[in-house]
Amino acid sequence: MSMFVWFCGLLLSLLLCPLLSGLICKLKGIFVGCPGPSVWQPYYDIIKLLRKGSVYSQTTTWVLPLAPLISLAAMLCAMLFLPFAFVDSPLAFEGDVIVFFYFLAGARVISVLAAMDTGSSFAGMGASREMQFSSLAELGMFCILAFLVMTTGNFSMSGLLNGAGILIWSYSGTALLLVIIAFFILLLSENCRVPIDDPDTHLELTMIHEAMVLDYGGPDLGIIHYTAALKLWLFTSICSLIIVPAGLFSGFSGLLLFILAQFLLGVLVAIVEGTAARFRFLKVPQFLLAVPGLTIIAIIMLLLFK
Repeated sequence: MSMFVWFCGLLLSLLLCPLLSGLICKLKGIFVGCPGPSVWQPYYDIIKLLRKGSVYSQTTTWVLPLAPLISLAAMLCAMLFLPFAFVDSPLAFEGDVIVFFYFLAGARVISVLAAMDTGSSFAGMGASREMQFSSLAELGMFCILAFLVMTTGNFSMSGLLNGAGILIWSYSGTALLLVIIAFFILLLSENCRVPIDDPDTHLELTMIHEAMVLDYGGPDLGIIHYTAALKLWLFTSICSLIIVPAGLFSGFSGLLLFILAQFLLGVLVAIVEGTAARFRFLKVPQFLLAVPGLTIIAIIMLLLFK
């Protein structure tokens, strides 16, 4: 039964991840005073792009057309280790958290290599910014992992996200709240959201992720859009699993709560994007360094009050 619930959670994640992006765009439009696109617009865009053809520059190599597929495959493999619907992954093993983040890093590296393969100055600029900010984000991610390992005693994704239970809110709720805030900042950074980046911008000098995909079109661009939606769902999944203690709900009630938590986090992302302005690039490193700062404070509180 538990494996069936986990599989349903995985399948719904694959189907609903573009809807989460569409909900964010819709609410973001409402917050800024316009109707906004339909919540189904990401599906329309992906289907339209998959029906078109691809055009490649003569200066590119095999890296450019294969990068979207490799990035999507890496993201799908990473999702197999997540405990969907508060059910441990059937593929979980001690140390799979390293494999999980290697898959995410592999998707980023191949995207950067494809951007540099084009020889475009804008793509190279976006790749440089991507690697600079990701190096700062990794420091915060490892600090968050250290906190979760200390609270659960596990070293697998399922154990880290399902192992704490409700007790951690009773003896270290403040520390956990700081970690949740820190991870939400990472969610915005890793998914190129405001205030770090703007996924809807077309001004080359301010782009990060979008500058890396300027040379893509057709099915390749459709795969990139779907991979981005999948990555956003993956990070909101981790955030919701940290917030909601495992064990309160099980079975299909846990699945419904899991899906609801995803879209509530999407609403929170839309509120941030609709009410905040994008930071100057010089301010982004300071913003990202708040992640390890908050997490280190949480670790100290955990050691003092545990």
